[in-house]
Parts: sequence; structure tokens; C-alpha cells
Amino acid sequence: MSKKSIAVILSGCGNRDGSEIHEATLTLWAIHKNGADYQCYAPNITQHHVLNHITGQEMTEQRNVLIESARIARGAVRDLSDFDAAAHDAIIIPGGLGAAKNLSSYAFDGPDCSINTDVKKAIIAMFEDKKPIGALCIAPVILAKLLNQVRVTVGQDPATARNIETMGAHHTTTLHGEIVVDTEHKVVSTPCYMLDSRVDQIGDGVDRLVQEVLKLTTA
Repeated sequence: MSKKSIAVILSGCGNRDGSEIHEATLTLWAIHKNGADYQCYAPNITQHHVLNHITGQEMTEQRNVLIESARIARGAVRDLSDFDAAAHDAIIIPGGLGAAKNLSSYAFDGPDCSINTDVKKAIIAMFEDKKPIGALCIAPVILAKLLNQVRVTVGQDPATARNIETMGAHHTTTLHGEIVVDTEHKVVSTPCYMLDSRVDQIGDGVDRLVQEVLKLTTA
């Protein structure tokens, strides 16, 4: 039997302006740990801005989301514009503010945000094919914007939870390592660093999410 293939959408490299590195790496680890394979993707766009991860100050340079994502994927990352839903059994989006700044404009526009065209195409294609979708940390806001009435979690942040409800989705409060499974939409989410988490707690949540995503591939 061939291994399940999970597409992973990255948004750069670094929690302040790209993919959260712990969440992304633990996603790849959990996929292999649970007997599946992965392929990383990222949009080939200039990221919104570059931040100094020590000071939080904006830097006077530009970086490309696809090239920065290659740092996490060890070079094995594909342009999201080439995404083919038929090639994969599921899709997962790690968090980090790149999900809210590069994959979407949520960090700036809240419920009125727009979603990157290639991200939207990939998510909708998987949803229409009834293939499971996983989202970590802040990434569930993307699904809240795209998938009507979907149930997700971002932990316990009341402002983000209200925004999710405003976008027509439903929010469930969760603790460290917990997941929310929307079986109707085949969506699984976990809060990760939306809570004040340790890296082992991130690993617990990601592992549970990946296990549930793989179960849903056969549902």
C-alpha cells in the first residue's frame, strides 16, 4: 500500500513574518512518524515585511516567501501555483504570522482579510475533493474565511475567536495539545503558539492533528 501524501503550505521562515519553525518542523516530523509522506509548498511572492526576530523591528530588506520556506523544507519546496489536489490526500497549514501576513491579510484586515490566490485555490480544491485540511495556530483564520460554517480553534484568544465567528465560522476553546475536529468539513485544528506553550506541548497537538487528518483520509 502506498503512503498517504500530505501537502504542507509554508509562509516563509520565522514566527514573526513567516512560518513558525517549531510548528512547521513538528508537522513534518509527525507526518513521517505516522507513516505518511509530505510535500512542502509556498507561494512565490514577496513577503509582507522582514522583522528582526530579536528586537521585533522591521528591517530594510525584502525576502521571497518561497525561497524563505526552502530553509525549512531543506530546498524541497514547490511553487504553490503548481499545486495539484489530485496528487495529495490531505493538506496542512502550520502557523506563524506569515499565515496572517503572507498567506492572507488577516494581521492587517481582520475579518475583512483577503486570501492569497494560490492558497485559496489549493484549499478550495482539497475541500471540494472532500480531502482533510489541518491548520495550526493562527492558520485556522484562513479556513474561517474560505469555508462557511467550519468549526476551528485558535485556543483561548477572545478577539480572534470573535473574528472567526464574524467570518461565518465557529470557534471552540481549547487548551495545550488539544485539537478540534470538524468531521463534516474534514477540518482539524490545534492552537499551538496561540497559547503560551512549550515545544513539547506543540508536538503533542501537532501529532494528534496529523493522526486525525490521516484518519479522515479514509472517512
